[in-house]
Amino acid sequence: MSQREQFSSRLGFLLIAAGCAIGLGNVWRFPYITGQYGGAIFVIMYLVFLLIIGVPLLTIELSIGRCSRRSLARAFEILEEPGRKWHWNKFWIIPGSYILTSFYAVITGWLLYYCIRTAMGFFPSGTTQEQAIAKFDSLLADPYIMFVCMLSVVFVSFAIVAFGLVKGVERITKPMMIVLFALLIFMAARSFTLPGFAEGIAYYLNPSWDNMKRDGFLEAVWAAMGQVFFTLSIGQGSIEIFGTYMDKRHSLISESIMICCLDTAVALLSGFIIFPACFSYDVEPGQGPSLLFITLTTVFSNMDGGWFWGSLFFLFMLFAALSTLIAVFESIVSMSIDLFAVSRVKAVIVNLIIIGFMAIPCILGFNVLDFIHPLGGNSTILDLQDFIVSNNILPIGSFVLILFITAKTGMGFKRYQEECNIGDGPKMPSWMKYYLRYFLPIVIAAILVVGYYNIFLA
Repeated sequence: MSQREQFSSRLGFLLIAAGCAIGLGNVWRFPYITGQYGGAIFVIMYLVFLLIIGVPLLTIELSIGRCSRRSLARAFEILEEPGRKWHWNKFWIIPGSYILTSFYAVITGWLLYYCIRTAMGFFPSGTTQEQAIAKFDSLLADPYIMFVCMLSVVFVSFAIVAFGLVKGVERITKPMMIVLFALLIFMAARSFTLPGFAEGIAYYLNPSWDNMKRDGFLEAVWAAMGQVFFTLSIGQGSIEIFGTYMDKRHSLISESIMICCLDTAVALLSGFIIFPACFSYDVEPGQGPSLLFITLTTVFSNMDGGWFWGSLFFLFMLFAALSTLIAVFESIVSMSIDLFAVSRVKAVIVNLIIIGFMAIPCILGFNVLDFIHPLGGNSTILDLQDFIVSNNILPIGSFVLILFITAKTGMGFKRYQEECNIGDGPKMPSWMKYYLRYFLPIVIAAILVVGYYNIFLA
């Protein structure tokens, strides 16, 4: 087996692996559902699920990567018992990365557009929500601008990946993640000076049993479990690939805990930016794209120096989204190299073209093809792509990976445990075999069923 690149430092691995997990969900969903489902009570619930669900799932992907030293394109063949068919799963898991990046690149393009336009004063002082909606709708109605922005972020991300792990991905992503955290802390600290800081933080983090009872305790539980599951991007090989580049100085539990801590820090601090700003200017926070491109655009345009704070915020969001894109592109390129034995540059060029074409239906779904509603209602092609990945490939992929590391015909628990326990840090106990074999599959199956129910029956 050929020698594989390794990260030049532990910090590089942690920041890049965390960058894969840190993304839009940390900002446009976590703060909102925290305020909705009970503040600090929900945060505690989330942290518990992060420990008992998130950390084990991370160790599974990292162990498969570090033990096989290959992407999911070849990892199953290397680790499975001879003659078994676990490797057939790669044929539906790998397309998940392509579908994910095809719509995630479009949203990242929106962030690039808003970062530049905000810095240029495109949103004048006193912009109302109606005006912000009109400007966002005008972007969605223009497929040419969206395509240029999408292609720009895809080209930059693939160009970074083309230089390799250390000279490209680590050299660029590590300082980018450091700047991301610096921007986040700076903007969160600035929120202390806003008139609505106390009120906003009270809504965000004050324990509230009333809020939890209003929507139902079980609803809050599913929200916490779902946020843990989807924020870490487990199940389609994006984290696994970084396990292939790890050294063996630290146990996988310690590395997984660090990744979860960095991911959670971004999610929590985002609320310190969003809620004080919204309460200071009497704007309903909301969640999803409307939070970023309508609500916060309105808020920043009404601040003194709002163009500066707005452009900083969108720069922070752009870095968060780019870190995820670069990580998933690295996974895609590595899988292409493993599958077809091509050079990295050739894999980059071919996949850049593929992702560029795959993003076109998502872009046209907001204008030329806006009559298509694949999930009913006002759903778009982007909603369908998100549904395929978030509600199907990620949970089912995680389910398969759990079975793979616990089955004797797969990697097997003993081999998984040995890989987890190499290096300094907490060790994987033997009783976890039963936890992984019986409890986690039930949890993932429940999340899968509830996700379908919320979309089609609720």
